Amino acid sequence: MKKKHPHKKKVSFTKKWSAKLHLWFGLSVGIIVFIVSLTGTLYVFKDEIQNSLRKEAMYVKESSSTPLSIAVLKEKVSLELNEKFPINAVEISLDKNKSYRFSYYEKNKKGWNYFEEVKINKLVYVDQYNGKILAVYDEKYNFFNILKYIHWSLLLNSEWGKYVVGIPTVLFIFMLITGIVLWWPKNKKARKGRFWFSWENVKTWKRKNYDLHNVLGFYASFFALLISITGIYFAYPYVKNTFNLALSGSTEMPKDKEIKSPDSLMVKNASVYDLTAQETRKLYPTSSSFRIPLNGKNKKGKELKNIPVTIYGEEGRFSERNSLVFDKYSGKLLAEKAHQKLSNAEKYANANYDIHTGSYFGLFGKILWFITGLICTSLPVTGFLVWWGKQKKQGKKI
Repeated sequence: MKKKHPHKKKVSFTKKWSAKLHLWFGLSVGIIVFIVSLTGTLYVFKDEIQNSLRKEAMYVKESSSTPLSIAVLKEKVSLELNEKFPINAVEISLDKNKSYRFSYYEKNKKGWNYFEEVKINKLVYVDQYNGKILAVYDEKYNFFNILKYIHWSLLLNSEWGKYVVGIPTVLFIFMLITGIVLWWPKNKKARKGRFWFSWENVKTWKRKNYDLHNVLGFYASFFALLISITGIYFAYPYVKNTFNLALSGSTEMPKDKEIKSPDSLMVKNASVYDLTAQETRKLYPTSSSFRIPLNGKNKKGKELKNIPVTIYGEEGRFSERNSLVFDKYSGKLLAEKAHQKLSNAEKYANANYDIHTGSYFGLFGKILWFITGLICTSLPVTGFLVWWGKQKKQGKKI
């Protein structure tokens, strides 16, 4: 016969259902949350680690001579590497001591996994003063790129694999909210033990594990919510549309007007890319770098009617982005879209990746995001151990 506990307080309806949802969601998607959190955490300092390892390829001795033509450098790379796919683009740093980076990138939309989907992804560092290839990196098999695609789609096709990660991320957001509800103390006395560890008289690992899940989970929850929401921004159009509506009053962002090339009947100028590079340097001399597409196609594989140049304001960040459009025959400047003139929704769209990775907030942000990622990686483990401990305890009861 069960003993009655007349002084035992009733659990509120909110906490009761929060506990159930927290448990069910945790058991159902915990392993995916663990994988996504771990890969995201390891990716945070990708730029710092990779730049350190590629230092010799990144830098060249500044020469008093003018850099070789982009067309000449492109031809040199094409002949030496002899790839069946065309060079995709070149990224040029405003720092004259940094090498040019030519990239190959081609996708197969029908590939069911990452390795079948990405046909080629190579980065070639070239000394712009003498045309010497300094290094060739196969980014398809790069450690950080594989981490990125595990994080994004569990190495499945990126078009539908993002939902395999996106759905658990949405459930993780509910887990974070229900976790805060469960953590929230009823009174001041209960609050004291919720903000930090009180292990003076605690000897059991179960209690310490519970505190790790409870206390660390609370502190990480608010940052984890921001990271998760910026993550599903990439996966779900309705999330992006909600942001657009809130920031600019419309679910759709303004579309770029199609610019008809006035020099379309001209013979293409052999120095057209050099003219675009020269004008870009002139207009944005304090920027970090700029990217010029060289194969006449955009990232989605559609044919470009002009030459769009993307200018990055700061190294390692995508939030401050300017763009220029040049005539693909004459190199004449056709349009300019400065960062300052973008709508709030467009500015946020450019900044979302930096917010998601922590780089938007500088080195401090990356450190904070890294710590948050470590805690999020631990939560499915400590949460499972809490549940497992309760199951064993209940099993012993007769």
